[in-house]
Amino acid sequence: MKIPQFVLASASPARRRLLQTVGIESIVCPSDFDESQIQADEPAQLVQILAQSKAETVAPQFPSGLIMGCDSVLAIAGKIHGKPADAEEAIARWQIMRGTFGDLYTGHVLIDNSQKRTIVKCQVTRVYFAQISDRTIQAYVATGEPLKCAGAFALEGFGSLFVEKISGCHSNVIGLSLPLLRQMLEELSYEVTDFWG
Repeated sequence: MKIPQFVLASASPARRRLLQTVGIESIVCPSDFDESQIQADEPAQLVQILAQSKAETVAPQFPSGLIMGCDSVLAIAGKIHGKPADAEEAIARWQIMRGTFGDLYTGHVLIDNSQKRTIVKCQVTRVYFAQISDRTIQAYVATGEPLKCAGAFALEGFGSLFVEKISGCHSNVIGLSLPLLRQMLEELSYEVTDFWG
């Protein structure tokens, strides 16, 4: 079987770095899909629909490619949170998050154009946040990092200081579950090692 080009339908540098960490060089092709048109009350359903929409937007440009779409949200006490709109919202979010936990959902979609197959999955990881002061929250939000991330924190950045514990897949919290990606590739009859080099 010919190994297709791996295309990442995401502008996330963190997702690209995760792929590079495991030897997968991807073509980055952000979808610019308008996420506001999708409404869903259930986080797993929402991230899967969004991930699939992103991948489907990019797929026609790569007739024999393997296109990956991802989307993440954080759910706290059943309420879904994406990227905060501004610093004020990020501060308010952290005041709710501190000292508690949230479930980070990431939808993963692989569209294999060469096989005309699509696989849709969701991974969930529980994240426990530290009890931090208002001063620390304001200083963290002032770095700008929380404004770029679903859940208002980046595990691979300053945010790692404020995460006490993780239950589940670590890379999922950064935006892409590497073990789940391996399983999805196997479902499509590839080995992850096929994409090395």
